Amino acid sequence: MDNDGLNHQVEAYDQWRKGISREIGRYQGWLNKNSLLSDEITEKLQGRIQRLKSDGLTIAFVGEFSRGKTELINALFFTGFGQRMLPSQAGRTTMCPSEIFFDPSETPCLKLLPIETRHQEHPVSHYKSDDVHWKVLPLRTNDPVSMRELLNQVSESKSVSFEEARKLGFDVGTLEKDLEHPGQVLIPAWRHALVNMDHPVLRQGVRILDTPGLNSLGAEPELTVSMLPRADAILFVLDADAGVTASDMDIWMRHLRGNDPQSHTLKFAVLNKIDTLMDELRSAAETRAMIETVRISTAEQLGLDIESVLPLSARQGLIGRIRGDQKLLQESRLEELEQLIAEQLITRKEKQVTTELVADILGMLQNSVSILSAREASLSDRLERIEEGGVGTDYLKELTTKTQADYNFYYKKLFTLRSSRRLMKSQAMILGRLVNSERFEQHARLTQEELVSSWTTLGMGRSIVNFFHALENDLANLRHESVLAGKMVTSIYQRYNQGLPGGEQLEPRPFDLQRTLDQLGQLQNRAERFRLQASTLFSEQTVVVKRFFNTLVLEARDLYLGVSEDAQRWPQEALMPLLQNTLEQKESLEHQIKRLKELSATARDTRSQQRKLQQMIQDIRSEIQEAENIQRRLRRPAPQSLQQKVVNLPGAVR
Repeated sequence: MDNDGLNHQVEAYDQWRKGISREIGRYQGWLNKNSLLSDEITEKLQGRIQRLKSDGLTIAFVGEFSRGKTELINALFFTGFGQRMLPSQAGRTTMCPSEIFFDPSETPCLKLLPIETRHQEHPVSHYKSDDVHWKVLPLRTNDPVSMRELLNQVSESKSVSFEEARKLGFDVGTLEKDLEHPGQVLIPAWRHALVNMDHPVLRQGVRILDTPGLNSLGAEPELTVSMLPRADAILFVLDADAGVTASDMDIWMRHLRGNDPQSHTLKFAVLNKIDTLMDELRSAAETRAMIETVRISTAEQLGLDIESVLPLSARQGLIGRIRGDQKLLQESRLEELEQLIAEQLITRKEKQVTTELVADILGMLQNSVSILSAREASLSDRLERIEEGGVGTDYLKELTTKTQADYNFYYKKLFTLRSSRRLMKSQAMILGRLVNSERFEQHARLTQEELVSSWTTLGMGRSIVNFFHALENDLANLRHESVLAGKMVTSIYQRYNQGLPGGEQLEPRPFDLQRTLDQLGQLQNRAERFRLQASTLFSEQTVVVKRFFNTLVLEARDLYLGVSEDAQRWPQEALMPLLQNTLEQKESLEHQIKRLKELSATARDTRSQQRKLQQMIQDIRSEIQEAENIQRRLRRPAPQSLQQKVVNLPGAVR
């Protein structure tokens, strides 16, 4: 791989994604130039561009203390600084969850949220919109030494009593005792850290989540219920010498394993510190065999494919990269992990963009090209007639009448379609009344009241189940009504397709709720696991209420309101293909009528007719060529797909 490692792969993906955005912008300009752009199409195209801009890569690093998570992050992303940028040394260095990203709208800085905010009911996400609760420290990205010193504050701890630690949600049995202050324990000084750093790989949309050990994962349900499930990839970091320990397995079973076949989160296990297994009393072959044994055992214990378990040395990889020592870098096996992430994570992201976004734009483009091609064919036929013997006034009059009839046909279609869109707008209001923010808040309020009045974990569990049943009932009603709306859309398409030239048939896109229902079911499963956790069962009842509303309800709200927006947008977008086809056909025929009238004015001047028709045909061909160029650029293979094709070519140099 390139010396830049994973950074190079991410950059290629980012450039490909930006290229797609540019082509969508060109297509929008092409539509506007040909008078084929409507407000609805503009909104759709701009939505696709915005989605590409916000589509980043989130990689989470999870594991117990002292597994080398932060060292691995340094080795993968930050060797360009020539030193360890994030705090990484023996003992507990990552004391609080840290998000590392680049936000160009803000000055690079480190934000630290005090641990005392856990006394409040608000989740971390509540505080992200306001700096007043954070300690904000500016980062000088051009000064790695000062930046490293500043980032060391993430690992700060403080001494508190056992009682205070319990109130803040910690399992005091796993905390380090403060030897200087008997009867007290050390806890993280900060609840959460946000690192906004201007760095090439972060600038390309990568977001890194560095987590502490089991204690913090259990104390911050927002991590395991919201942040980790939304990650594109999770790297579960283990010690190669110990393999999967009891605490490692606890993290895996409680927070990471999951049974969701629809999950978009890739999971890898990293057996770190393989360099500690090498000594003079053991041959290299024996060491490799031992590492492979641990690798096989780890895959079996975690239920992963053997290819998803990678042994490596983050320390060797970091030093090898910084010193330019290729031998040490190769021994670290860091590049094998980078290759795996590129092949699986980035390849899958490329497929998602291709199938869910590019294919849609290509369909719109193909429709546009087909209409212009039909216009070009009609004009070429007229040119051929003229060249064979000229075109008389009667023929031009007949042709104009036919073209006018076709224009009237699509004008009527447009008029009918506008009536149908008003009907679908009413349908959107009906769907919106079934699932909206007011209904959700009503369900949440009722559940909160039930939880407050519950004095047993059984009663709390029943309240949680009732909450999800209420949401499922709303979605069931929405599905029923959307089926009726779908039949209405199908009927509109059938009427529209009647009499279309060439037997063309446009098909509607149904409203699909299944994915949201699946996600809600997965969230309910996480809710049940959270309820049954020992830390929940034995916590104060008010703490259970806080945790529940800080995690599960927030995540459910996002799902619920997301499907509410989709339900209100779908009735309008469902008719978009009909609107685009009608507007393009109408504009094309309007253009032809204008040209035919010009030809009629010079019906006896054959040469003038030929010149005008030739120019018209040339103009259309130029527009078709431009559209086909956009199509061709959109169809270019994504970087990882292209690389795999090159590697698989027979006789390719390896």
